[in-house]
Amino acid sequence: MAHPLKKRIGNAAFAFRGYNVSNLGKSLELLEHPTYGPIIIPILEQASSICSKAVDKKVDLVERVRQKTETSVNSFPEDVSMIVAMSIAHVRCLEKVFDIHAQSAKLFMGYSVGELAASIEAGMFKMEEILPLPLVLANEAASLAENVTMGVVFTREQSLKLADIRRLCVKISSEGKGLIAPSTHLAPNACLMLAEGNTLDRFQELMKTDISDKLLLRRNKSKWPPLHTPILWKKSIPNRGALSLFEIQGGFTAPKPPIVSCVTGKPSYNDWNSRDLLIQWIDQPQLLWDALYYLLESGVELVIHVGPEPNLIPNTINRLSQNVADQIKKGLIGGIGKRVVSFTARRPWLSSLFVSKSAILRAPFVEHIILEDWLLEQPIPVKGESNGEETKKKMAKAASAN
Repeated sequence: MAHPLKKRIGNAAFAFRGYNVSNLGKSLELLEHPTYGPIIIPILEQASSICSKAVDKKVDLVERVRQKTETSVNSFPEDVSMIVAMSIAHVRCLEKVFDIHAQSAKLFMGYSVGELAASIEAGMFKMEEILPLPLVLANEAASLAENVTMGVVFTREQSLKLADIRRLCVKISSEGKGLIAPSTHLAPNACLMLAEGNTLDRFQELMKTDISDKLLLRRNKSKWPPLHTPILWKKSIPNRGALSLFEIQGGFTAPKPPIVSCVTGKPSYNDWNSRDLLIQWIDQPQLLWDALYYLLESGVELVIHVGPEPNLIPNTINRLSQNVADQIKKGLIGGIGKRVVSFTARRPWLSSLFVSKSAILRAPFVEHIILEDWLLEQPIPVKGESNGEETKKKMAKAASAN
């Protein structure tokens, strides 16, 4: 008896998570699981070998999981390897245990490092081909973190134009006291910034007069190895990354399913252009909001979040969903005239989206699965007893839970 989820994969999207300050999630529980562990360990061992060669030191990701060794700036290469390897392992468990194949999905997308994991799962590259790309330069990227501050610029009252943010960043960078640039367009009203030295202070000083007096800025106290920012130019990382990309094997197969790239915000990969897109991936901002909107517009009904403890993508969608759902419950959406005017008055930052981005109304109706949680919650199918009463009961219970 096929698992109920299998019937839904054709209208699902897989979203692969990126780097964060926490990168283990439920990895230990999965590693110690009698069914999943034997699937996961060889993948972690392969990634360990790739990482060891790239950074020229012994790396043991299996032991990192067992010791619950969490992230630090100094462990950036190992963390990148962990994220990619565990993402691949999650999907492999889904395939081998439940006969549910990710490549049957409607779309893939990946935020930051997650786009590399998506490129592996979609058949463009093998892990040994693409994973070394970020690893060989990871320590140098991490060395820049000491002088880099992360901040989120947002507004509760209007949409945020990325061009306005970039224009002010260019102005501040031209003062010669450090680089500042948007790293991710998170949502219609929010943008993640990476800034050298005191340039984030300078941005805060100018943003209300140069952009809008409605802007707010929240700082993140953690140290972040910069990615998707021109700060990487300091060590010529984009140039050397580009050269490495043109010397690797793979990248001559169109992804299946299509990958919605955070470089462009749409499915842009074909059977030859992956190198050009991934060069931009290194130092250009991630268009996360555009990519997420594409998922909504495409009509997907289910998003499966892949990787240890994914939070950025599900949290971003959940916030948008809650904003829209709240207004639906209050009867402020669903008609014209005064009800829509009332809605846009209460959520001004959404008002401009209802003409050009009306698919946001689908957000509350898209379902979400955190794959590592789902795997641990499912009854394991009994081999050779697919028609037995015990297995039927287990599958029925799983169906009611999903």
